[in-house]
Amino acid sequence: MAAERVPPDVALREDTHRKLRKFSELRGRPVAAGEFWDIVVITAADEKQELAYKQQLSEKLKRKALPLGVQYHVFVDPVGAKIGNGGSTLCALQCLEKLYRDKWSSFTILLIHSGGYSQRLPNASALGKIFTALPLGNPIYQMLELKLAMYIDFPRHMNPGILITCADDIELYSVGKSEVIRFDKPGFTALAHPSSLTVGTTHGVFVLEPFNYPEFRDLEYRCCHRFLHKPSIENMHLFDAVYRAGNFFEQDFARGDIPSLKLGTEYVYTDSLFYIDYKSAKKLLDFYEKIGTLNCEIDAYGDFLQALGPGATVEYTRNTSNVTKEESELVDMRQRIFHLLKGTSLNVIVLNNSKFYHIGTTKEYLFHLSSDSNLKSELGLQSIAFSISPAMPECFGKMPCVIQSILDSRCSVAPGSVVEYSRLGPDVSVGENCIISGSYIITKAILPSNSFLSSLSLKMNGHLQYSTMAFGVHDNLKKNVRKLSDIKLLQFFGVCFLSCLDFWNLKVTEELFSGKKTYLSLWTARIFPVCSSLSDSITTSLKMLNAIKNKSSFNLNSYQLLSIEEMLIYKDVEDMITYREKIFLEISLREKQTDLQTS
Repeated sequence: MAAERVPPDVALREDTHRKLRKFSELRGRPVAAGEFWDIVVITAADEKQELAYKQQLSEKLKRKALPLGVQYHVFVDPVGAKIGNGGSTLCALQCLEKLYRDKWSSFTILLIHSGGYSQRLPNASALGKIFTALPLGNPIYQMLELKLAMYIDFPRHMNPGILITCADDIELYSVGKSEVIRFDKPGFTALAHPSSLTVGTTHGVFVLEPFNYPEFRDLEYRCCHRFLHKPSIENMHLFDAVYRAGNFFEQDFARGDIPSLKLGTEYVYTDSLFYIDYKSAKKLLDFYEKIGTLNCEIDAYGDFLQALGPGATVEYTRNTSNVTKEESELVDMRQRIFHLLKGTSLNVIVLNNSKFYHIGTTKEYLFHLSSDSNLKSELGLQSIAFSISPAMPECFGKMPCVIQSILDSRCSVAPGSVVEYSRLGPDVSVGENCIISGSYIITKAILPSNSFLSSLSLKMNGHLQYSTMAFGVHDNLKKNVRKLSDIKLLQFFGVCFLSCLDFWNLKVTEELFSGKKTYLSLWTARIFPVCSSLSDSITTSLKMLNAIKNKSSFNLNSYQLLSIEEMLIYKDVEDMITYREKIFLEISLREKQTDLQTS
């Protein structure tokens, strides 16, 4: 009699915990050849970001939070025009060639794109999305450790080449005990996850070649006919990318963003990470060295993958509907990449028992860390992770989430909020759905629900200063207008930005905004006070926030004011890391004292 099948959600959870244990065993010890990646690369947008990443990697290696004997690199994009993650990929290949000559032809390489400024999750802006903390592990896992853990099985079954992923997503999967994921075919190989058609409109969608398995499997190796980038639902149907759940799906598989695919449900296979074998990577590198300088944004997914497979056509190169900024060179560059890669195969590894999570916005971050019972179970996330904190209440399935922080036993944090790398005093009350990061609040403070507070250390004219960005978690920092007369269209904490300026006694002039005056946004608005102490910085920013909530006046004229854009220029990474380290040491000491008392 056949063994009873393990329920898919159980298999997914058990396989995820196995990977976490396996990675935990490798932390802080030298790895054997073939046991782990030969090289791990993180991309950075500019030199300030590059330095921040290198400092944090150095701290992790010093603390033995990462496997040793691996080459960890940070590669920065060239100065000039934005080149997108596709351009960053080409640049990274060039850096590998310079460092290793032809030796990288025998290496397994992980490339993590982390070059953005995280405008939709600004608590990750200063130190990087790949260093976003998670309520898991000791020392605390950040996205980097989680990525390395989830990909722990890949290097053993991979031919020399490069695996490309993004910093703000999580892929969980289970393939059964007798199967392994192999990246051993020439060309490109991508992972595919079952997803709803709605999710497909914001991702890449695979049109797979027809294939008949006699039975449903967690893992399938397929060939891709063509790749659609952020297609409409109409085009998914037109190009035969849509599948309908049949009898095999009655077993209620844990399927991507769909909790259960019932009989007849429509779904598509969407993208996440992908692998390029050495020969194809070298072809891309040779192309990059011929063109010299890139002056437009290339998308590693939209511009590389759409050129692959026998059904690929050149039409997509002229479609700029999914492009944030159309440069004159873009269409020409896309066409050159298309002709370069045309005829290259796109292999697809279908993971039917898998989940794809994105944690790149404040909304996603709050939901997944405080309310998502599925991810909490799958990863073993904690409500209070490596922190000193009073017990926290649960309400309608929501919990507060506290990460590497010290909270007084008398302070309160409402369900749905996240506190990281912070100290909160006895008279602090945090409302629902707030994000508090890098803060030190010792005076009496009431944080309104849906508040965002993130403090940065700054080095200005050789002096250590502080500034705290404060706004609403639903505010759109990327939204911009072209004219000063249109700033009334921007909203701060749900209030017309023009009205906010009145409450703060600030005049509407070009000097109110930093950077290029052609794009005016909350990101470039000079509204955040500079203070000489961390606690003063937070108190002052809270006053400006409460002025908006209470429709009262708070004069900002007497302060030096910075935009978030400028904060990132002046950020003092070393001081921010030191602040986190002090919290870490205090928590460690208290834990040791508690262990001694109980032993």
